[in-house]
Amino acid sequence: MNKTRQEISPGQLYRRLFSHILRYRTHLLVGVASGLVVGSSVFVMLQVSWQMLTVVESNVNTVPAVAPAAPAGAVDLPPAAVKWTRQAERLADLIGVPVARADGRVTWQFLALGMLALLVVVLGRQVAIYLNQYCLRWLGARVVRDQRDQQFEAIESQSLSFYGRMDVGRLISRSVADTSVVDGVISQTVADISRAPFEILGAIVFVVLFAQKKDMFDLLVLAILGFPLCIVPVIVLGRRVRNWTHRSLERISDLVVRMHENFTCIRVVKAFHTEAAEIGRFAEENRNYFKTIMRAIRVELLISPAMEVVGVCLGCIFLLVCVCKGLHLSDMAVIAVAGVIVYKPIRQLSRIVPTLERGAAALTRIFETIDFNERLPERPDAVRKTSFDDRIVFEDASFRYTAAGQPVIRHASFAIPRGSTVAVVGATGSGKTTLANLLARFYDPTDGCVRMDGVDLRDIKIADLRKLVGVLTQETLLFNETVAFNIAYGTPDATQAEIEEAARKANAHAFIAAHPDGYNRVAGEKGFVLSGGERQRVAIARIMLRNPPILILDEATSALDTVTERQVQEEIALAMANRTTFAIAHRLSTIRRANLILVVEQGVIVERGTHDELYAANGAYRRLCDMQFSQQDADRG
Repeated sequence: MNKTRQEISPGQLYRRLFSHILRYRTHLLVGVASGLVVGSSVFVMLQVSWQMLTVVESNVNTVPAVAPAAPAGAVDLPPAAVKWTRQAERLADLIGVPVARADGRVTWQFLALGMLALLVVVLGRQVAIYLNQYCLRWLGARVVRDQRDQQFEAIESQSLSFYGRMDVGRLISRSVADTSVVDGVISQTVADISRAPFEILGAIVFVVLFAQKKDMFDLLVLAILGFPLCIVPVIVLGRRVRNWTHRSLERISDLVVRMHENFTCIRVVKAFHTEAAEIGRFAEENRNYFKTIMRAIRVELLISPAMEVVGVCLGCIFLLVCVCKGLHLSDMAVIAVAGVIVYKPIRQLSRIVPTLERGAAALTRIFETIDFNERLPERPDAVRKTSFDDRIVFEDASFRYTAAGQPVIRHASFAIPRGSTVAVVGATGSGKTTLANLLARFYDPTDGCVRMDGVDLRDIKIADLRKLVGVLTQETLLFNETVAFNIAYGTPDATQAEIEEAARKANAHAFIAAHPDGYNRVAGEKGFVLSGGERQRVAIARIMLRNPPILILDEATSALDTVTERQVQEEIALAMANRTTFAIAHRLSTIRRANLILVVEQGVIVERGTHDELYAANGAYRRLCDMQFSQQDADRG
């Protein structure tokens, strides 16, 4: 998957993300439009502030008239404010607000009207900011939700060989930590991009118009040249932020892997009293993550100070220009206000590039997971199959886990007639479970094929095949849900009566009903609160409820003690009744009645026949029997 990361550019990543964002274009348009309103409001605020300051300054400098009171509209103002004042006077006349006092100065009511106009602009700006942030944060959360769904679906759909190579902790990290980074990119960065540039543009437009009116083209040149200088640190340092962010995401994956592995194997940790060693290993991983994230933080934190230093230098130059030009206080004040207003969006822009770089690193990993395809293929013309009528046939089937690996199964050929029991025996690692996985189509043969009623398993719809085959494994896996949920797993439409009937058939109803919570008792992580025999009975009940015609028993009782095994064997015998059974045997005494026994050594079927036939042949099967029976006699002695 690293190859994919090297081939995809940040531009391609964000184009793909944007195509997903467009599914929710209403929230996007409202958020962006609100950002445009926020940006435009900067120009309006500055314009209103400038005119008000001009009126106030003119009012302060006006000498009280000795003549009779001036009529409304006769206030002596600079030409720059005459147009704005005339419009304000019309509004004042409409609502009955006096404009000028007897001494020629502006009334406080007229100034209050201007302040009210400024307040309305500010309130409208805040409403637009709220809409901008809410819509885009909703958008970010919704896109992240969709990405997590897509990642989970992609991971859940992969074949077992994928899970054999990937760390579960890394998959969890990509689904949780990486998507959180993307949430920040969408909700915060898109909000900043849709708002901050227009705020800056509004201030620049105001400064340009101001410079034009005041004949200050040198100030205009300063504004044009100054802004690009502010973003130089962003360009220089942004790429380094992305590189270190990608490394930090890898480190957090290592942390999740360590935690998941440790908590899953906590019984082993406790049994060997290695808590201190595991704490040390985790601390080392955590220390590596801390070092990586601090490197990324150090680079990112350099961007804003660098921009601020450039901005202060430009501000000092601006003050010198203003002093040389002999500007009025109102002119200097409004330019200073423009600088203060534009300072925040400039800082926001300084954070956008490193945030985008972090997002690119996270998106790379997310899209790698979504696009990775090691799913079990289903042909477009796959046939429906709702029943098992005749037999299953292995035809010269071979299998290897990787193209360069050694074959695990070599040229296996045998038949399983409907209603029969076929058992497989052999040493650990001989390929017994792999044969069962080929029958369940968890894997496909690399050579040869497996047929059901003459149809290649690869030509049958996977959903139909799963309904026909039930699997009972050595490691009974239960979900951290109620006992009823675990029994009904895979049969979601089962009624409570059907669940209890399946539990009775599996001899599980008694211990379930004996607990105060009954079928609502939570089984715990992997069925932790239940004993081994109880877990196995719940698993048998699950099979009984699903009622598949084909049953695979993968050393289903090997993890149980002798007494419990004998009890569970009775339930398994009931489950096997009227079913076709493929049994992987750990204790050979449990398969004496099998119709066919296969002896597997290093992936090759070396012997086949009934128990009596193989025992009389005095071959590998007899050696296994004699070794196991003699060990049992020694244990009794």
